[in-house]
Amino acid sequence: MSTPNGQAPTAQAPTAQALTAQAPTAQAQAQAHPPARTADALDRAARLLPPFPEPGPRTPEERARAEQALEAARTERTAFLDRHAEQLYDRLTAGRARRPRLDALVAGTASAVPGLVPTPEQLRAERAGPVPERLGYEIDLGVFLRGLLRCPSAGGHLLDSMLRPTDRALGLLGEFRATGLVRMATTRLERHDGTARITMCAGDRLNAEDEQQVDDMETAVDLALLDPQCGIGLIRGGEMTHPRYAGRRVFSAGIDLKRLHAGEITLVGFLLRRELGYLRKLLLGLRTDRPSWRYPFTDMPWVAAVDGFAIGGGMQLLLAVDHVLAASDAYLSLPAAQEGIVPGAADFRLPPVTGPRLARQIILGGRRVRATDPEARTLVDEVVDPADLDRAVEHALDLLHDPAVTANRRMVNLALEPADGFRAYMAEFAVQQALRIHAADVLGKAGRFTARPPG
Repeated sequence: MSTPNGQAPTAQAPTAQALTAQAPTAQAQAQAHPPARTADALDRAARLLPPFPEPGPRTPEERARAEQALEAARTERTAFLDRHAEQLYDRLTAGRARRPRLDALVAGTASAVPGLVPTPEQLRAERAGPVPERLGYEIDLGVFLRGLLRCPSAGGHLLDSMLRPTDRALGLLGEFRATGLVRMATTRLERHDGTARITMCAGDRLNAEDEQQVDDMETAVDLALLDPQCGIGLIRGGEMTHPRYAGRRVFSAGIDLKRLHAGEITLVGFLLRRELGYLRKLLLGLRTDRPSWRYPFTDMPWVAAVDGFAIGGGMQLLLAVDHVLAASDAYLSLPAAQEGIVPGAADFRLPPVTGPRLARQIILGGRRVRATDPEARTLVDEVVDPADLDRAVEHALDLLHDPAVTANRRMVNLALEPADGFRAYMAEFAVQQALRIHAADVLGKAGRFTARPPG
């Protein structure tokens, strides 16, 4: 006999009676740690958390002292969360009766537990200040969210909450159902013959991603999944107005480095929301208030068509859809080494798709994969002449618009991305990405990009 991981058991498994004797009952646990006593311990520990230094100019010596204080405080906050994450999350969500999204959860924590996360005012003041004066308060948000995501119960509840429709989408649902069209600043959603067609149309910046684009994309994905007339989705880049690509379709140029340098690409509003929001909704679907016993999510198949290039976040998006078409002159890349940041959940999703060696070449070495390269077969389902891409897209939509596809994609995605594995990855991602976006080398690279002449 072997265990699920393939290893032989070293001892006979304990009987149910033995387990009962070893483990304290729920009543005994409650008596040992009654709610009032747990709350008192949480409050006492929270009162010992050090305050955050206020943002602003400092001499080199003052900055060194502030950074040392923050480093020590982050150690304390990590220990606090290791002990109290579950009780803290229960307090912040009224015993899990509320389902706040990341931004609301962080804001509520700043007032409920002073010293655990920076206040919204402190975050705004730091982002508005010059780059050399920033102390990296978002690192403390990463510490906080890592602590919650590490906890299976609290982290699972938070991930589940982020799969719910946004208020913005619910407000636009009536309009979309009636007209089949919603235009947003960076994204257009159209329903045509049962297909939800999402077009990324930030044409002046090659669909480079910012927080507005993430909000627009999540809204579009939510609307498509909420509309019962939509049975399949398509994501494609629109025609560009950028001088170098005017009149041509482009999929995505990845993260907007200018906005990153300006402090307008935030950990909560972009980097985590994107991964826990619309990208995961593409994989799993929406969690609604009335889930079916048949399947807990509202989902459908997704197709993506790549014109030009899918760089960074654009390539990450392809890992979350069911079928990828690419023009023969297109390429894909994850320039994490050049940008200096972590490419979202690509480090988690790419190695099982391409194998670890090619994944390292793409992520660590910045290897660009052209659609016609043999290695692209693991990333792209169909490669067609640019002139034939429209026709190929329609054929793929017809092929995948099938109830059997929907059922099987559910099982494939559940097998490829176990919830606990994703939760553990995102817990560490919260800190590592926060450290990277405030690292001197990243800000220097983004600053040099900002200084480039337009076009």
